[in-house]
Amino acid sequence: MGIPSTMRDAWANRRNSPLIASPDEEQRILRARNCTQEGVRAGVKAASIACVASAVPTLVAVRVIPWAKANLNYTAQALIISAASIAAYFITVDKTILECARRNAHYDKST
Repeated sequence: MGIPSTMRDAWANRRNSPLIASPDEEQRILRARNCTQEGVRAGVKAASIACVASAVPTLVAVRVIPWAKANLNYTAQALIISAASIAAYFITVDKTILECARRNAHYDKST
């Protein structure tokens, strides 16, 4: 199976475009890349904090509370912890990228 050669060549040659970006477009691309990297960094920090913040009570509850001990197996515990981490990651990345985009927005005031 694999990727058809025409599609593979199109993706490979996409970077060798005959069009040359203007300096303004290059700055926009650079700002967008920096916003994305900033968002990912903030998202990883938030996800790691959320992981610890949800893992400690979950694991303590499974060992102390009889209902949780009887009903929360390893898969349920992992699901609780990972759901909190994933939600924190995506919410933080979204907020950070939007905030960075607002900060870097340059509107033409002459019109």
